[in-house]
Amino acid sequence: MSLRSDRWFKHPSKETRFQHLSAMRANGHVPESFVGKPIIGIFNSWSDLNSCNAPHKELVEFVKRGVLLAGGYPLEMHTITAPADFMKPSDLPYRNLMAMDVEESIRALPIDGAVMLCECDKTTPAQLMGAASSNIPSLQLAAGHRASGTFRGKKVNYGTDLWRLMDDYNAGLLTEEEWTELEKCISCTQGGCPVMGTSSSMKCLSEMLGMMLPGTSTIPATHAGRKWAAEETGKRIVAMVKEGLTPSRLMTEASFDNAIKLLAAIGGSTNAVIHLTAIAGRLGIRIPLKRYEELSTGIPLLVNLQPSGEHSMDDFFEAGGLGAVIGRLLPQLDATRLTALGTTLEDVYRDAPSYREDIISTLGEPFKTDVGLAVLTGNLAPSGAILKRSASSFINGKHRGQAIVFDSYEDMHDRIDSEELEVDETSVLVLRNCGPVGAGMPEWGALPIPKKLLKLGVRDMVRISDARMSGTSFGTNILHVSPEAQLGGPLAAIRSGDWIEVDLERGTLHVELTDEEIRERMKAWSPVRLHKRGYMRMHADHVLQADEGCDLDNLRPASEEEVPFVEPTVGRG
Repeated sequence: MSLRSDRWFKHPSKETRFQHLSAMRANGHVPESFVGKPIIGIFNSWSDLNSCNAPHKELVEFVKRGVLLAGGYPLEMHTITAPADFMKPSDLPYRNLMAMDVEESIRALPIDGAVMLCECDKTTPAQLMGAASSNIPSLQLAAGHRASGTFRGKKVNYGTDLWRLMDDYNAGLLTEEEWTELEKCISCTQGGCPVMGTSSSMKCLSEMLGMMLPGTSTIPATHAGRKWAAEETGKRIVAMVKEGLTPSRLMTEASFDNAIKLLAAIGGSTNAVIHLTAIAGRLGIRIPLKRYEELSTGIPLLVNLQPSGEHSMDDFFEAGGLGAVIGRLLPQLDATRLTALGTTLEDVYRDAPSYREDIISTLGEPFKTDVGLAVLTGNLAPSGAILKRSASSFINGKHRGQAIVFDSYEDMHDRIDSEELEVDETSVLVLRNCGPVGAGMPEWGALPIPKKLLKLGVRDMVRISDARMSGTSFGTNILHVSPEAQLGGPLAAIRSGDWIEVDLERGTLHVELTDEEIRERMKAWSPVRLHKRGYMRMHADHVLQADEGCDLDNLRPASEEEVPFVEPTVGRG
């Protein structure tokens, strides 16, 4: 078997071979133990600031055991991580940096296969982007979701219930004592969000794409099955190296189509639209924004989970997990696509059991219908914007209201709860300058409902932004408006009082201004660039817009000729 690592450890130059073997000995790796065996790089992403990925501090040892049992040799290394709770103002730019970290580590090091330890929102797509670009056999292992908490005798979930209870607190329905009690109990274990937020969505999509072992994406972080999954992942990656099963063989155009359909069926995060587009782009596959709407049309919501439903990821796992959903969705999928086992979706999932119809429903009797992703275009979003129908109270029809415009997050924060804000439930809240260039595209798109309306019982209204929304959030939030305001998109031209119309049936997002009026207003506009140097300057200079996945333009191949990975010249160190 010819291995990539042989170029380091069996190099024809005695000097070069000596340097590499000596360097390995310094860390206690004896050549007789690893030369000629598949070298598996285990990319760990835990940190003391990332509670979602923290279980990997322990799980990595089970991955190593699996690799050794299968005849490979494990080498652990660390990448940056992207804790969504802490990275401000946005963790999205660091997805691209982490993808670079993974890709360049693989490029430069003697690795034959990769196991990538993921969980928190951006770590999963970052690793998939790096794996797609490097195209060596790769598998992901998730840390698993955290347990639900208990607040005053009721189950609560970090994420969705936090936003709901925050509205109650702002409406005066929770006391300071209760709010403090909630903070102590809502996030009671390590692991990802316990609802169908971005973390859970991306794990499910990774399994569908063949980049995570079947049956492992929805195991809880606290379940012993996580250790089994870790060991099996270690075993399987060694076999994948021997089989030459690479990401480009698994993540095909048809596989991405399947993933988009699954995204609709699970009520997955809108962030997944950006991530799938970026991952596919690394392989030279382009996914037009409209494709998400086309493929999700007619796909019902099969999963009754927050934020689109009632239940938690623990409930989902007990009901049969992702396997049960894929099994029921098979008639709508290309079932010939490969899984991480090298066998087809049909082979793996056709008999997957489901145990609770109230959580995982059927195509014939789904939880909800007509709730696929809506893609809106018009003079306010020439390149598109999206709405997650399943998490919105505004499923069909038309809305017309006057804009209340906020120029920044700080502006919104300062004015949203003012008693002087002229707002009612028909108003359209607009937040701009928060796109990929403007602020790194934070999850500010779920603008808070003004307190004066919360006290009247209002819990949803139309909101528009060039920002993103947490996968755990809900509401009528029109997101990812492109091109963004900071690039001179039409969002930069509107003013408070302008009339905006949303028409879901026609798929339009329109401000009642003529093209000439927009051009005239834009004459006084100029961009504001905060970062003058460093990675964030590079990011602002090179980041693509939301409809293209927010990758950096110099990381995405421009043609098929640019897709292949350029291997390093191995020589003197």
